[in-house]
Amino acid sequence: MRTLTFWTGLKTEDRGASAAIGNFDGVHLGHQAVIDIARDRARALGAPLGVITFEPHPREFFHPEAPPFRLMNAETRQHRLERLGVERLYQLPFDGRLAALTAERFAREVLVEGLGLRHAVVGRDFRFGKGREGDAAMLERFGREMGFGVTIAELVHGAHGEVSSTSIRKALSEGRPREAAAMLGHWHRIDGEVYGGDRRGRELGYPTANMSIDRLHPPRFGIYAVKVEVLTGPHAGCYDGAASVGVRPMFGNNQPNLETFLFDFSGDLYGEHLSVAFIEYLRPEAKFDSLEALVAQMDEDCARAREILARIEPGWSWRDCADG
Repeated sequence: MRTLTFWTGLKTEDRGASAAIGNFDGVHLGHQAVIDIARDRARALGAPLGVITFEPHPREFFHPEAPPFRLMNAETRQHRLERLGVERLYQLPFDGRLAALTAERFAREVLVEGLGLRHAVVGRDFRFGKGREGDAAMLERFGREMGFGVTIAELVHGAHGEVSSTSIRKALSEGRPREAAAMLGHWHRIDGEVYGGDRRGRELGYPTANMSIDRLHPPRFGIYAVKVEVLTGPHAGCYDGAASVGVRPMFGNNQPNLETFLFDFSGDLYGEHLSVAFIEYLRPEAKFDSLEALVAQMDEDCARAREILARIEPGWSWRDCADG
């Protein structure tokens, strides 16, 4: 997959795609349905399959003071879209210039003149242009006038109602990663670089890989059974593990982060990139009376996590370090 940051000066082979348009936070089943329609049109047109999205998320641009809400950072989203077979990722910088474009100018200057789009696919609730003035029906009209096709995808409903990023955030906030996965169509993941910590885990016999959750909607704080993909470096591959999300109350007030212990692993992961998939919530964070009590609980957490990960349903098999 080729990731393209700007919509001007593209090579000929990067123009003329059939593309799904949206923020794609979580790349959930609703987003995948939009991408699938774009894929069908790409095949019919002999065009590359593309996704047009924005970085930062427009909500971050307009409300930088708002609490973190994103399900995915740009790295995680890129990995997921690549696994879905997207060939061109047009990641448009959402800034004052883009925010000031009217709906008509966005269609003409970005989609037509910039990307040479042949077909656009959007959800029924799609909005675009300055002040969110444009909707899916308006894009359809612009397509007729400007020479590109438009398909409007209906919203997707699952067992828990409408599939939406809001519903997924709620499930994660309540410690229900499997319910979130049912709406996502894949395990919820946090991707990022491993940074150096205070090495307390190593001293306790549980060395952990520390990752930031800055700007992300945090899952319920606590301990999880996880699947881990080491994406870079000599230890690249798939591992089972247990992870802690939170502020580590045993050691005072800390910045929330993600700490992951990989089972049956030995090696240095500093500076490498990991993808941590949340499988099951085990327990809340807790402050223990002693380090011995903490280690005993960690022993129990890891034993339980091993049992859970050994019996993941066939429908959620670990395929090529990805998801079923």
